[in-house]
Amino acid sequence: MPHPRRVFDRQLAKLDEDLLAMGREAEAMLGDALKALEERDIALADETIARDDVVDKYRFDIEMRAMEIIATQQPAARDLRRVFAALSIASDVERVGDYSVDICKTAKRLAEKPLFKPLVDIPRMERIVVQMLRDSLEGFVSRDLAIIEKMINDDDEVDHLYRYLHDELCDFMKKDPELVDQAVQLLLISRYLERIADHITNIGERVFYVETGELKELHQ
Repeated sequence: MPHPRRVFDRQLAKLDEDLLAMGREAEAMLGDALKALEERDIALADETIARDDVVDKYRFDIEMRAMEIIATQQPAARDLRRVFAALSIASDVERVGDYSVDICKTAKRLAEKPLFKPLVDIPRMERIVVQMLRDSLEGFVSRDLAIIEKMINDDDEVDHLYRYLHDELCDFMKKDPELVDQAVQLLLISRYLERIADHITNIGERVFYVETGELKELHQ
């Protein structure tokens, strides 16, 4: 008969595996959402929206698996923090998928006519956010707080780009009222990316909690 701790460790490993798979799916959705925006690809936007169901199912499965672990293993201390962190992280990763859907919907509206300015800073924000997501989940699985610290610092650059884009797009709207519709849509996308980064910093805070037992806001 397998040792109870080994059974428990396999259950925890499966939880990690599912979170990583969920993160990869959310990451792919975000990448395709930006690709749909850049290439004005309505079909890709629709396909990406449909894939949100996959991310939602991952969250449901992770919740069920975590509840089963709590009910059957009665984890304590760090193990219990790890299970509860997985529940919270799954919720934040699900929001990445939700915001990717919002970006796709906005991309479809913007596909109606050429953009008044090249996309430069929004793709930059997306690349940083994707790396933050990868780092946050890697930090959770490896328990590496140095990775989490790097990820938290990257959020500063996302915030800086968002503020820059906000000011730039507002200036465009003031100078030319005909640009308002497009500028508002681009501002929404930059806001979605900034919010995704906030959810990813939440993941970092949960990793910090698992390792230290202290739950605090890491990004000041």
